[in-house]
Amino acid sequence: MARPTKSIHGEWTSRWAFILAATGSAVGLGNIWKFPYIAGENGGGAFVLVYLLCIAIIGVPLMMAEILIGRRGRQNPMNTLKSIAEEEGKSKHWQWLGGMGVLTGFLILSYYSVIAGQAMAYIPRAFAGVFEGVTADGAISIHKALVNDPERLLAWHTIFMLMTVAIVIRGVQHGLEKSVRIIMPALFIIILMLVGYGYNTGEYFHQSVDFLFATDFSKLTHTGVLTAMGHAFFTLSLGMGAIMVYGSYLPQKASIFKVSLTISVMDTGVALLAGLAIFPLVFANGLEPGQGPSLIFDTLPIAFGHMPGGEFFGGIFFVLLLFAAWSSGISLVEPIVVWLVENKNMTRLRASVYSGAIIWLLGLLTIFSFNIGREWTLFGLTMFELLDYLTANIMLPLGGLLIAFFAGWVMKRQSSMDELGLGNGVLYSTWRVLVRFITPIAIMIVFANLIGLLN
Repeated sequence: MARPTKSIHGEWTSRWAFILAATGSAVGLGNIWKFPYIAGENGGGAFVLVYLLCIAIIGVPLMMAEILIGRRGRQNPMNTLKSIAEEEGKSKHWQWLGGMGVLTGFLILSYYSVIAGQAMAYIPRAFAGVFEGVTADGAISIHKALVNDPERLLAWHTIFMLMTVAIVIRGVQHGLEKSVRIIMPALFIIILMLVGYGYNTGEYFHQSVDFLFATDFSKLTHTGVLTAMGHAFFTLSLGMGAIMVYGSYLPQKASIFKVSLTISVMDTGVALLAGLAIFPLVFANGLEPGQGPSLIFDTLPIAFGHMPGGEFFGGIFFVLLLFAAWSSGISLVEPIVVWLVENKNMTRLRASVYSGAIIWLLGLLTIFSFNIGREWTLFGLTMFELLDYLTANIMLPLGGLLIAFFAGWVMKRQSSMDELGLGNGVLYSTWRVLVRFITPIAIMIVFANLIGLLN
């Protein structure tokens, strides 16, 4: 199978366009609530140091591997892996690794869209002052009323998918690139506004800084280290085909090492800024910071409802969530669209509509698992829980592990060296050692922890 030298879908106009798009893919709802909390609970600065080390040995090498594979193949993940494998004299069955990545992103978006829809539903509620003076029970009741109503969840899920498909239809430069050039700067502006709002809480802002950055190694247990390793892998949107497809649009002259490092820094920066935006409000209202996803829908509305300007800043916060989810959603649907265009000779319009419609239909399982179908279980899990477990605990780590193996062992040294453009120096040798040995071992540890072997 001949390997094309350019993607038929076009290229990013600059490396910064790619950085914004890939950062948008990486920055999601987990950055907003998960990373700040797990950092604070596991030693603050001590956890951040370990996390940055994990980013260096897992995140950056794996991101470089996925981008170089994507740029070298210049096709959808299945065709890319097949053509590169054949070029290297290996089995064409490596294409199924690409297929698994495409399927993973497909499944994730089906339930991610439903959660994003809930965040979108909170935007008009916040701006309208619905949360003003709300109690803890009241905030929980508001959220329950939303998730218990399948029609409302369906409406917001539909709107989010329509927004996502509308961007993807327009292609790389006119759709993906134009959207991230607006969404990502807006996201950074909003998060800085919220940090400024949190700063005005005075002592509570300083309490948040201590919670996130005070270095306490006594709190950093082996569980915390495993958590850092796991989050370093998941936070960069790796193993689901999105970064590989985005890499296929990357201009040849762009440095894969530099863009990977920049994306990792920006992703971590957003997560830390989110903590400085959220926790001052949480501490100022005597709320519990460690409530996981419920922090977004059950806890923060209480904070916004009891603070000056809470209507406006609460609305802005949920707009931030929408932008984070939207930029991720675009990247998740792109791989399947590209596959349909390249392999089924569909137009981008038709491929985008088909993909969006099937993901929308699959999202019904998640919607119903919150209400009328909560009793429908498989292996003791609701449909939403099953999809989440399957993708997060099995498919993503397995995909990341095999991508590292492909880049480090299947591709010849000269092939990866040519694509990375690092020469045969220390930097390339370090990457190759990491991606062949250290990164796979780290991912296997994460995988073992997720499926309960290390408990």
